[in-house]
Amino acid sequence: MNQQYPSILLEKAIDEFAKLPGIGRKTAMRLVLYLLKQDYPTVERFGNAIMTLKREVRYCKVCHNISDTDICQICANPTRDATTICVVENIRDVMAIENTQQYNGLYHVLGGVISPMDGIGPSDLQIESLVERVKSGTAHEIILALSSTMEGDTTNFYIFRKLAPYNIKLTMIARGISIGDELEYTDEVTLGRSIINRTIFTGTL
Repeated sequence: MNQQYPSILLEKAIDEFAKLPGIGRKTAMRLVLYLLKQDYPTVERFGNAIMTLKREVRYCKVCHNISDTDICQICANPTRDATTICVVENIRDVMAIENTQQYNGLYHVLGGVISPMDGIGPSDLQIESLVERVKSGTAHEIILALSSTMEGDTTNFYIFRKLAPYNIKLTMIARGISIGDELEYTDEVTLGRSIINRTIFTGTL
């Protein structure tokens, strides 16, 4: 039996919140009712923040991280080690690694991993732009920091093959992270140690 709502407007708002990942209809209703209780300026600030985010947020032209400018703060920071590039799946992984405070190089956000089952191939990811960065000759080491999943390992191997013609040191984070774990859910201490204790990637596990 479908839930009956006293207002079509309320139902529409709940429908939209329920589309968010990890948000069920009960949680959606709780969030909508909370906003409904707030004063108009509070709700307006909330709505404007979402609209401004969608309208004005950019992606760094170098590493593809979310940014307010064409070049993100990390890439533009002269104190970062430009000779090291850490390859990650998504923006959440950048935030997770930054929180460890154990890494001072640059990043490259692929935007996902190779997953034929989901219809995601190499051309759907930012792999060619990584190759171009390596071609420029600035980087001396590429750290593969993808999740310890079959898709992550497949992507690691593909990148290994693409970068094989270049004289570049290729490493991967230590397997202190359990097989099947996603990077963003790994605790900061374990993730930090995995970066420090990274090993040479040879194309095999």
